[in-house]
Amino acid sequence: MAAASISSLQASEAQPAWQAEWERTLQAAKREGQVVFYGAARYEAVFAEFHKKHPEIKVVAVTTGRPPDLAQRLMTERRAGKHLVDLYIAGASTMHAVLYKGKALDPIKPALILPEVVDESKWWMGGKYNYADEEKAYIFAFNGEVQPYFAYNTKLVDPNEIKSYWDLVHPKWRGKIVALDPLIGGPVATPLRFLYYTPGLGPDYLKKLLGETGLVGARDPFQIVNWLAVGRFAISIFTAANRSDIPAAKKQGLAVDWFPPKSFKEGAIVSSASGNVGLINSAPHPNAAKVALNWLLSREGQMVYQRIEPEQDSLRIDIPKDDVPEHSRRVEGASYVVTERPEWMDMKPILKLVNEAWKKGN
Repeated sequence: MAAASISSLQASEAQPAWQAEWERTLQAAKREGQVVFYGAARYEAVFAEFHKKHPEIKVVAVTTGRPPDLAQRLMTERRAGKHLVDLYIAGASTMHAVLYKGKALDPIKPALILPEVVDESKWWMGGKYNYADEEKAYIFAFNGEVQPYFAYNTKLVDPNEIKSYWDLVHPKWRGKIVALDPLIGGPVATPLRFLYYTPGLGPDYLKKLLGETGLVGARDPFQIVNWLAVGRFAISIFTAANRSDIPAAKKQGLAVDWFPPKSFKEGAIVSSASGNVGLINSAPHPNAAKVALNWLLSREGQMVYQRIEPEQDSLRIDIPKDDVPEHSRRVEGASYVVTERPEWMDMKPILKLVNEAWKKGN
């Protein structure tokens, strides 16, 4: 018995510290029995794969309703003394405005255990994590997809003519540009934030684009694509790939395409979209939350994420990108601007300008 105890002790001492911590966390997670997340519906399929790997940990996904509404629900529950949620996975804007400012989040880094997750060199952004909060600690962005919000009719536009976003406000294009209505809210927040805050563009550019170009607005992105394909308009703006059928129309041979990432000297948009995770504090299943978080950010988890959500381009750089569509994939040599950054989160001045400029132009 003594020899067995010594052997067990020696094996324990030889075990790396991270592995011992992981085993303790995993066993505690199995005792907790479940992990609960609120957020975007797409993650139900992603975490179904997590459950296959860890069948002892049930995944409870609350995804009915808009993620912003779920964030407000979470805060209402907390005020009532109900701590029901472990993770929130969705867009950075809501997470920042509601959960971060409401002090509902724990820092991410102390919860990271697996060496391949702790190793920041495995991530884009110069080998470091990408956070969307001022303290660079609470809102972890794991997605970094290129979002080509600017498209054109290939028979009416030579893309080599367009070197800057300022070229779009040239009198040549007056009345020939259609936009997803900038007053619609969420779907246009990212391009508006980009144009408003990017050096060399800014409020003056946005005023001119919205108020002086004869821009035509529409609320149906599929109608916009139809107009673009038949040549009613030469250029469309604010139409994201996941909210239109431009990729499908292009595959069918219709005369539509995106301006490529290297078109504009000011850079192309890289967005985390709904690829952000927050660790809820005072969580009911803290160990299961850690296991789920580490799996999601691991090489395996991010490969599952990319496969199930093919518009996304994980910020992990050590995984294949074959599943990422060309229009969403980051490429070498292009200049990219990450839009989910703390100093760009405030939409109030942008919305005020948009309302004024849009009324002027329409």
